[in-house]
Amino acid sequence: MNIECYGIMPSMIPGDAQGIPARITAVHRERYELVCEHGETGGRLKTKEYYGGTEAFPTTGDIVMINYEPCGDSQIIRTLPRRTFFSRRDPTPGRGEQAVAANFDYVFIMQSLNHDFNPKRLERYLTLAWQSGAVPVVILTKADLSDSCDDFIRTVESMAVGVPVHAVSTKNGSGLDALGAYVTKGKTIVFLGSSGVGKSSLVNALAGEEIMTVNGIREDDSKGRHTTTHRQLIMLKNGAMIIDTPGMRELGMWDVSEGLDSAFSDVERFLGKCRFRNCSHGTEPGCAIRAAIESGELSRERWESYKGLKDEAEYSDDKATYLRAKQQWHKDIAKFNKQRKRDEKKMRMR
Repeated sequence: MNIECYGIMPSMIPGDAQGIPARITAVHRERYELVCEHGETGGRLKTKEYYGGTEAFPTTGDIVMINYEPCGDSQIIRTLPRRTFFSRRDPTPGRGEQAVAANFDYVFIMQSLNHDFNPKRLERYLTLAWQSGAVPVVILTKADLSDSCDDFIRTVESMAVGVPVHAVSTKNGSGLDALGAYVTKGKTIVFLGSSGVGKSSLVNALAGEEIMTVNGIREDDSKGRHTTTHRQLIMLKNGAMIIDTPGMRELGMWDVSEGLDSAFSDVERFLGKCRFRNCSHGTEPGCAIRAAIESGELSRERWESYKGLKDEAEYSDDKATYLRAKQQWHKDIAKFNKQRKRDEKKMRMR
């Protein structure tokens, strides 16, 4: 079997690697589905390397080394370095970060043009997409339900500077041709969106066949339920691959410093320009952020979104340090205000 069609290139394999390379195509509780030069197979982690060593627990899309077993589950012995990945805090205490999808080229950030459209969620997804190291693409689904697609596109373009935006409909086929530039042989695309956004319908439309079950949505709130029950990598007939996973809805702001810089470039250009290096962007004089908001160069909504996501990232990364820093920030503000009142009193007495 030609494993290069699954994105496994000879250049990825270290010279000291033992076993043969494989790619994770699905993740279950304690078992993995793999594809290697011998075809599809199952796999389990080698206890010593993963539970007693330092190997990163593999996820969908990962390239791993295995001891191939033709009559049963192969043994996964090593996780190779990732080009791109999404992660969250591992629900198992003490493990820190957990990857939930790896080695993809594009992130399709999906929102539907009905009740699902949510600018705040879009900002979060853009941050996560930029942080992953892949190329974000915004897909506005169910375009047939809206008479103002152009307005939605302009709204997204103002938030996602330089990010391609496409409005599509799987019902009438509009906009789907434009996605062909991304859905090409050897490329892996990960879908990021809430339930009911139309991920399964889009997979089927891109595949040209019914390969995923499509569930309806509730009419009162346009919400659906996830049709994917486990993380999986889907190979399309043209050689493109799609990763769909229910775990994407659980992603948090785990170490997204680079993602914030890219997703909020309109905010970042004012940071570091305040009069005081440790400016809290509150009441201090010479605050570049406050001046930009007052002049209309920066919207208050974008600044509040940036602050919220940054605070969440710091809280997720280190709860104790975040709380100490927040406490010290309040102390500094109180100290500043007291000193300002003393100075004002002295001025009045002169």
